[in-house]
Amino acid sequence: MRHIAFALLTAATLAFSPAHAEDAKPFATGKTIDLTAVLKPPPAPDSVQTKAEIGEVLTIQVTRTPQMEALAQADAVEDVWRFADVMGPAFKTEALPVFSAFFDRIVATEGAVVDPAKDSWKRPRPHQASPLVKPVVKVSNSGAYPSGHTTVGTLMGIVLSNMVPEKRTEIMDRAWIYGWNRVIGGIHYRSDIDAGRIAGSVIAARIMEQQDFQTEFAAAKAELRKVLGL
Repeated sequence: MRHIAFALLTAATLAFSPAHAEDAKPFATGKTIDLTAVLKPPPAPDSVQTKAEIGEVLTIQVTRTPQMEALAQADAVEDVWRFADVMGPAFKTEALPVFSAFFDRIVATEGAVVDPAKDSWKRPRPHQASPLVKPVVKVSNSGAYPSGHTTVGTLMGIVLSNMVPEKRTEIMDRAWIYGWNRVIGGIHYRSDIDAGRIAGSVIAARIMEQQDFQTEFAAAKAELRKVLGL
């Protein structure tokens, strides 16, 4: 078994080195996973739900603390290293090249699947719907629904917790916070987050059936557990 794991690690390192992170190939796209056929459409701009959700964003806006704002800003990046506070000090990019390249593909998958759905629905962001909303994170004018950050956070959380089931609860709690910080940051509605959690779960279930995912997952998991001493 050790020889097999070493072979997988070696092959993955050669094929998916960090130098090619920006060219990471997604495991799926909007053509293979159509979220418009999975999720219900977002609430209409003039609906009672959207108005209530804008009210929630505005309430958070006047009650959030500087610490909450700082975490929302830190979580604005889309990468697995935001789970470092759960995974521990050994969880570093330089120590996990195979793992890192694998999660580059996970992040690329979110964009490839979610962006077509966002473009289809084109839901206005809270700050576009109300001039009273003042985001404290980088403003985006892409469609709000579903939340891409929440989708990738959920997707990363599921995959990471499958690698380290000993920390499943802590990992998924962190994934929940990662998504909710988009509402705290003023850039998403609650329903965007709810849809993102569904989307991330669906994507995870689908790509885990693929042979290329399974092969790279095994190599990344072996490397991670070795580095963490598990």
